[in-house]
Amino acid sequence: MSTHQQAHLPSDDLAFHVEQRGIDFIPEADRWATPRTIGAMWAGSAINVEYFVYGALLMGFGFSFTTALVIIVLGNLSFLLLGLASLQGQETGTTAFTISRAPFGTRGARIVSFFNWITQLGFETEGLILIVGAAVVLFKYAGWNVTKGPEVIIIIVATAIQALMPYFGHATMVKVLRALIIPFALIFAVMCIFIGKHSNTGGVSVFAHGWESFTAGLAFVIALSGLGWTECGNDYTRYVPRDAKKASVVGWIFLGTAVPEIVMMTLGALAFTFLGTSTIWNSANPFYAMYHQHGMPSWFVVIFLLFAIVQLFGINSLDLYSSGVSIQAMGLKLKRYQAVLLDSVIAGCLTIWATFGATFAIYMKDFVGVIIVWISPWFAIFIVDWLLRKTRYNAAELQRTDAGGLYFGKGGFNWNAIVAFILGLVASTTAYSKAPPPVNFPLHWMTPFSNHFGGFYCTGPKDPSGCGVQGWFGGADLSVFFGIGAAAIIYLVLELATGYVKGQVAKQNELEPAAQ
Repeated sequence: MSTHQQAHLPSDDLAFHVEQRGIDFIPEADRWATPRTIGAMWAGSAINVEYFVYGALLMGFGFSFTTALVIIVLGNLSFLLLGLASLQGQETGTTAFTISRAPFGTRGARIVSFFNWITQLGFETEGLILIVGAAVVLFKYAGWNVTKGPEVIIIIVATAIQALMPYFGHATMVKVLRALIIPFALIFAVMCIFIGKHSNTGGVSVFAHGWESFTAGLAFVIALSGLGWTECGNDYTRYVPRDAKKASVVGWIFLGTAVPEIVMMTLGALAFTFLGTSTIWNSANPFYAMYHQHGMPSWFVVIFLLFAIVQLFGINSLDLYSSGVSIQAMGLKLKRYQAVLLDSVIAGCLTIWATFGATFAIYMKDFVGVIIVWISPWFAIFIVDWLLRKTRYNAAELQRTDAGGLYFGKGGFNWNAIVAFILGLVASTTAYSKAPPPVNFPLHWMTPFSNHFGGFYCTGPKDPSGCGVQGWFGGADLSVFFGIGAAAIIYLVLELATGYVKGQVAKQNELEPAAQ
């Protein structure tokens, strides 16, 4: 954002001033962002150690590097979905779950806002776990083994620091994340040199244990890349003028996310081939894989981890910002920055629990399931509804929560969307697969499709009675496609049968005759 642009903004929209706005409408005169600045903001968050770790965790599925690379590229194409789910903000000047009042009804939108709030808390917790993990390894290099007591103190300090950028707001985050692009790109460029000397890319199998495990890895990447961010896109493009080219918005967002994340995940997958072991990468602190390992000198690992901590604070700021406005969309009477502080405290408590109660890999793989099963149907309904409305909303009516509002619905709900969301969630769950039944996944009856294709394979030498050591290769994970497909079809059929949206469009045209 240029100095000239900042000079024409209210003081609360300036960088390093506390943004007072929450989910309220952003007037056209106050929309200072461009598609390029939004793309740069996303790029600043995408050149991030989180995606480096995701690439290593993907290799933990048992894939060859070639297979992992194919999955990484295909999975990150889902950032086109983020671009598509960022076009409504510039039309309405408000956030994703305020816009969700149109398809779900005013009260129905509160339900999906709650799902998003939980999801953002999960991402915030993930970021804090990695921040603390990096700090623990740095202390270890300094000769101090951190025990549980000091680790809790580190979590508390990290929780306080991570709230700073989202507390100030949108303009501050855009400015800081854009500034971080070059130094972070340089540190990863140096890492490429070390990885290039020691990585092992042997093996060209595209299907590690069959097509089923391939789909599980693909779902993992899609959920943690483009699809997992779709519910946040409009929180930032609401500052983009309505007349900005939609193709530019989608293009810059895709360029700023897919390209750097493909690089980051690929580096992580390569690092997995020579740094540490699968057990270490899947431990409570995956950064132990880099501690005194061959291939990377200690001085570089220390610098890398310091940069990683700064990066993780940056990406957590996006999660905290979106979770803050989600709280407001749920109907809680909190200012945006107050919601950020509340979420920071909750995320800190969850981090203490997760750090001492589970490994990072288990936390992530379980969390991915939560993301997939609700975001897939929400995204489908949100986009189908937008298209049925011919990409137009009435911004003033979206801000209304009373029974007389255009988007209030029947009793506060659009039941077509609620039914489609529930059935889409069920469809997504039936095709979700991450763990073997029945011991490790007692609710395996909930996933009949994926378990139908699941099975075991030998991971060790056979004994006279057969396979001595077994591994579970999971079932076919088509949860993303089942959730999106089922919800989209059901919602479209119900809307065509009832004409609910068509009636709202007619009323909207009466309210805005000049816009026809």
